[in-house]
Amino acid sequence: MARHKVEICGVNTANIKVLTNEEMIELFKKYQSGDPFAKEDLVNGNLKLVLSILKRYNNRTDNMDDLFQVGCIGLIKAIENFDLSHEVKFSTYAVPMILGEVRRYLRDSSSLRVARSTKDTAYKALRVKEELTNRLGKEPSVSMIAQVLDKPEFEVANAIDSMKETISMFEPIYNDGGDTIYLADQLEDSSNNNYSLDIKIALKEALQRLKEKERYILLERYIIGKTQLELAEEIGISQAQISRLEKSGIENIKKMIL
Repeated sequence: MARHKVEICGVNTANIKVLTNEEMIELFKKYQSGDPFAKEDLVNGNLKLVLSILKRYNNRTDNMDDLFQVGCIGLIKAIENFDLSHEVKFSTYAVPMILGEVRRYLRDSSSLRVARSTKDTAYKALRVKEELTNRLGKEPSVSMIAQVLDKPEFEVANAIDSMKETISMFEPIYNDGGDTIYLADQLEDSSNNNYSLDIKIALKEALQRLKEKERYILLERYIIGKTQLELAEEIGISQAQISRLEKSGIENIKKMIL
């Protein structure tokens, strides 16, 4: 059976070679002894590792070629700094470095611009967090980080939050094979739109003609502001079923009004 072919940066991913552990060790010995061709073989033999990390970013709109190149930079850094004497698998060592490069690229190229001073605070906070984690053996609180930096806790918390990746309200978070549930479905609808009287009357009549469960779900979702998860737990059915009933109710109202 033919392997699925995907072209990234001119590379046919179906033909990427995967090195065995023995081949990897032998190439690292050659590279660290000064063989210039061994490094290229190590890079080419670990491209699948980069691709496996990029899978988690499939839903992003970023150019996958760009992310692949950035991931390869992380891979090259990992190859240049890897030490065979530590007896750690190369993939274990390389994944954090590749992931770090990709995250740094996404953070720095974000369409949301963060003030330079906030970024500086965030970088300092992350360094302190890493140092405290290594020293204490557990993740420190924001309060501890703020104390080390001698900054207000809320300022440090805001700086750290500013470096987190943004996510679309329409990011799919669950699919049971039929209905996709989006992040927006998890958010409380607290909007208070003003509609004309005739629309309100039409909606009221349409709601009264709905099935009891559809009517209850729509009222709780859009009037009370409950999430699908809250309704699923309350009624005792799955969130996917709540989503189906909600969509069915909305479609039925549209048909009745139009």
